[in-house]
Amino acid sequence: MPRFAANLTMMYNEHAFLERFPAAARDGFKGVEFLFPYEHAAAELQARLRDNGLTQALFNAPPGDWAAGERGIASLPGREDEFKRSIATALEYTQALGNKKLHVMAGLIQPQQDRARHRAVYLENLAYAAAQAAALGVTIVIEPINTRDIPGFFLNRQDDAQAICAEVGASNLQVQFDLYHCQIVEGDLAVKLKRDMVRPQAGIGHIQIAGVPERHEPDIGEINYPYLFELIDTLGYQGWVGCEYRPRAATSDGLGWLKPWL
Repeated sequence: MPRFAANLTMMYNEHAFLERFPAAARDGFKGVEFLFPYEHAAAELQARLRDNGLTQALFNAPPGDWAAGERGIASLPGREDEFKRSIATALEYTQALGNKKLHVMAGLIQPQQDRARHRAVYLENLAYAAAQAAALGVTIVIEPINTRDIPGFFLNRQDDAQAICAEVGASNLQVQFDLYHCQIVEGDLAVKLKRDMVRPQAGIGHIQIAGVPERHEPDIGEINYPYLFELIDTLGYQGWVGCEYRPRAATSDGLGWLKPWL
C-alpha cells in the first residue's frame, strides 16, 4: 500500500506552518514533505517531527532567490559556488530531519540562452551533489516540471531526466516522478511508471501526486489515481508518495480520497 506524505507547503494552509505537523498527524499521515525548511531552526523542525510521530520524506535544496522568481540554480552557469554552498546547507538539514531524499531544482532557462551550456553545468553540479550526499546516505532527486506552472523550467520530460541521471552515473541520483507534471507535459503515466521504476540506473526515487488540471485533491480531475496506486504497489515501489496539491477548501475536509489507503 502506498505510503502518503502530506506536503506541508501546499496543504494545511489554514494553520501556521509549525502547526501543520500535528494537523497532518491527526489526519493519519505518517510522513511529511515541504519545499524548504530554512526559515526554521533544524532542531525546531526535528522536535515537531518527533512529537507527532512523523517521518520527513523530502525537501528541496535552496533554490536561489525564490521571492525574485528563481526556481533552482543547478543548471545556471556562474552559480556553481553558490550551488555547492546550498548543498552543504541542505545536507545539514537532512542530517537533523532524517530524510534520505533531497530534491535539487534545475532552474530556469531563457530561449536565447545556450541549452548545451546549461546542461553541462547541470550534470557537473548533480555529480557534485550526489558525491556529497552519498557520504551521508542521501539520494539526490531531480524533477521534470511542466512549463505551464513554471515557464522556462529547464527540465520537463521524464526521459530527459532519466538520461541525465544515467549520464551522471551516480547510484544515488534518481528522478522525482510527479504525476501531475508528467500528465500535463506528456501523459501515458502507467507506461512511464512501468518503464522507469525498473531501470538498472536512475529509476524513480520519489513520487508526487495532485489532481489535473487544477492541482487539487487527487480524486478530482482526469487521472485515475486508484488504478495508479495499485500499479505503484505492483511495481514494488517502497518510497513515499508526496501529496503536493492545493486543497479546494479546508485540508482535512478533502481527505475522503485518502481513507481507503490509510
